[in-house]
Amino acid sequence: MRLHSLAGPNLMVGHVDIDDASSIHALREELAGFRFDVVFVNAGVLSDPALSFADQVMQVMRTNVAGAMLATEAFEPLVADGGVLAVMSSGLGSVSGNTTGGWEPYRSSKAALNQSLRSFAAARPAMPYALAAIAPGWVRTEMGGPDAALDVATSTSGMVRVLEGLFGKPGLVFVDYKGNELPW
Repeated sequence: MRLHSLAGPNLMVGHVDIDDASSIHALREELAGFRFDVVFVNAGVLSDPALSFADQVMQVMRTNVAGAMLATEAFEPLVADGGVLAVMSSGLGSVSGNTTGGWEPYRSSKAALNQSLRSFAAARPAMPYALAAIAPGWVRTEMGGPDAALDVATSTSGMVRVLEGLFGKPGLVFVDYKGNELPW
């Protein structure tokens, strides 16, 4: 089902290019005056393996870190007290959990996102909302591929339950779609 078909009085569908600061700020201005229980920033791309390692890293860092954090900063004022501000992370972003290697540009970008989110939280010790880096699991999407362990419905319904469980619980967490705390 296309997202636009769900639009109605309780759902507005907007467009933002996460790699374009002016696009993020334009959406932020369009939403001025609104308050949300949940703001979820979902930004993630894989790199083009035909590029050099350095170019792959730059490609994913732009979207997965710079774009995600710019959106997080821009939309933070719209989060209701007791609400949740979340970013889509990945279990691959856990530095201490990396025991197999592989996926280096993507892993590096999600580790950098997690580190940036920790700094964001440290600068806001009295934030009145929960801040979450959430890992969806390995999901059968264009990025995850057909061999991924989870279907989209399982991952998303799990993430919804986890985010709902964070209402009224200020602080920073790194969790998966089941609510398990992940090592940073």
